[in-house]
Amino acid sequence: MGSVDIKINGDRPWDIKIHDERLYRRIVTAGNLGLGEAYMDGWWDCNQIDELIYRVLDGNLADKARQGINMGLVLYTLLHFNPASDKGKEFEIAEKHYNIGNDLFKTMLDKRMVYTCGYFREATTLDEAQEAKLDLVCRKIGLKPGMRVLDIGGGWGSFAKFAAEKYQAHVVNITVSKEQVMLANELCKGLTVENRLQDYRDVNEKFDAIVSLGMFEHVGPRYYKVYVAVIERCLKDNGLFLLHTIGRNLSKGQPDPWIGKYIFPNSALPSAHLITGAIEGHFVMEDWHNFSVDYDKTLMVWYDNFERHWPELKDKYSERFHRMWRYYLLSCAGGFRSRNVQLWQVVLSKNGVPGGYRSVR
Repeated sequence: MGSVDIKINGDRPWDIKIHDERLYRRIVTAGNLGLGEAYMDGWWDCNQIDELIYRVLDGNLADKARQGINMGLVLYTLLHFNPASDKGKEFEIAEKHYNIGNDLFKTMLDKRMVYTCGYFREATTLDEAQEAKLDLVCRKIGLKPGMRVLDIGGGWGSFAKFAAEKYQAHVVNITVSKEQVMLANELCKGLTVENRLQDYRDVNEKFDAIVSLGMFEHVGPRYYKVYVAVIERCLKDNGLFLLHTIGRNLSKGQPDPWIGKYIFPNSALPSAHLITGAIEGHFVMEDWHNFSVDYDKTLMVWYDNFERHWPELKDKYSERFHRMWRYYLLSCAGGFRSRNVQLWQVVLSKNGVPGGYRSVR
């Protein structure tokens, strides 16, 4: 793999070390699913999986492999999730991922338990970066005391708690995870926050502003128009909607069966084209902000936190889970580092902000 300077059984941190020769056949027959499962099974190792994946993606080795070059390892397209989100399946992602255990996420995330990209423009720690991101969202939607805000997929209530504490807003936080609702109720106790176990399609009331931070990836392209219709129905005419989502560069791409099977079932990454197509005729795009390199930093801190606290977690979670979670965090970091995966914040209005919208950074 000389073109990206990766060696089999080499000595550098990003070189791959093969423990089982059956790996090659497994990758050829099962692609990225086989690669990830083989790592979980201990068939190969790498000291810096994030750097290995970055080099694979940055060198476009997957394209070269499809052109016939014998590089079985690089049958890898990161984070193009399986697109399906039928009503009734929305709770599957909760059971598969978000209900794994609050103890895991408490040790991995920042003190506010924000499970989306931090904003490191001026921040030096994860806690600072996540507070900066939450404040960025509040400023982008022009949040004022007393405003009523809907947070679609708000998880453990991190945004809701921040907006209620710092901006005296009234926030409705919806999630499909019962574990998240339970902890969110504890964290937001005494604040003007309502945490609901609810699907976004069932919301039918008006809000001054709406935000969605890291939930759109679970909607699926077939339902983008449905999602937009819900936002349009629930947003007041002069309100703003902020969409915070991971994105991909191309509208079409190979699905990642490993991510779909083990991490985020029934999910799909949008492209810019798919987002603009869904909002056309419904919203005015006021702002589009890309700070995807900050997700690389965020994921690496999550990984460091996870590894540091693993001794506290290992009695509950297996070593195979340990390897799975490590592979998830580090491979995603490599994807963002290669710029194959993006992080966007898009601000939308119904009719255009009178006099123009002033971008916030």
